[in-house]
Amino acid sequence: MLRSAGRIITGIRNRFLNIIDPPILVLIYHRVTMLSSDPQLLAVSPDNFLNQMFYIKDNFPVLRFEDDWSNLKETSVVITFDDGYADNVREALPILEKVGVPATFFITTGDLGSIREFWWDELERILLIKREFPSTFELLDERFRRHWPTKSCDERSALYQEIHQLIKLVDVARREDWLIQLREWADIAEEGRITHRIMTTDELQRLALSDVATIGAHTVSHTPLAMLSSDEQQREIVESKRQLEELTGRDVTVFSYPFGGKSDYTSETVRLCRKAGFVKAASNFPGQAHRWTDPFQLPRQLVRNWNVNTFAVKMKGFFSL
Repeated sequence: MLRSAGRIITGIRNRFLNIIDPPILVLIYHRVTMLSSDPQLLAVSPDNFLNQMFYIKDNFPVLRFEDDWSNLKETSVVITFDDGYADNVREALPILEKVGVPATFFITTGDLGSIREFWWDELERILLIKREFPSTFELLDERFRRHWPTKSCDERSALYQEIHQLIKLVDVARREDWLIQLREWADIAEEGRITHRIMTTDELQRLALSDVATIGAHTVSHTPLAMLSSDEQQREIVESKRQLEELTGRDVTVFSYPFGGKSDYTSETVRLCRKAGFVKAASNFPGQAHRWTDPFQLPRQLVRNWNVNTFAVKMKGFFSL
């Protein structure tokens, strides 16, 4: 009851603020492709994405993330992608170019061109794809040691959910150790699925050459920065910027925090992004951007695989969240 009342009050407040100052709605995508399994709900089908882009183009001015938003006269939309999947180039980019809509692509640099999948996809590949499994899994770790039953699909799904949350609490070395343990336990190779491929450096360069694309940084290893020391954060932030600039030949002036929730980065992270020379940084919690919004904590709305009618309803709702 109280939560519902709070949402109503928030909605009224945001509608009032939107009258005072035209809002900017920043949308966040990850993938444009068709998947048989998508436990994190990251993929939007090409058909749905095409129709979503036409809807946005027909109803809103579309800005670039790096633009100066200080003198806007009307409600506007910004499109962003996180991570750096190959389908961003193969599927999303041709649609954006066809419709004439710009987007910013925040790229994780550590596994560009790798045979590996992103770690959350690797967890899915190890634990959720049907095969024969041992009856239990024991994680050997001095701090997080525990074991799980894994005989049934439900038990493996529970392990997937729990270890997905745990892995966000550890550094890269520990994460890699856990993945090695899981691969050896499941007797599965390191090489990932072509459907979950990370873009290559050639694809990154092709993306950077498009008139509708802006390249932004998204760290090297996609680790929640709040889990790292200040020196480790600085390396993740600065090195991803340096690598992208070297590979694309373009200045990289915008950044996106991995995961991007309010607990996934800190005030120190914000300071380090400013120090690194970025002009804006994207978070990942709901809201609209206004002229008074901190440019290093810009809210974004996550888009799912909605048909255009559902998308239109969701867009109206986004302006009151």
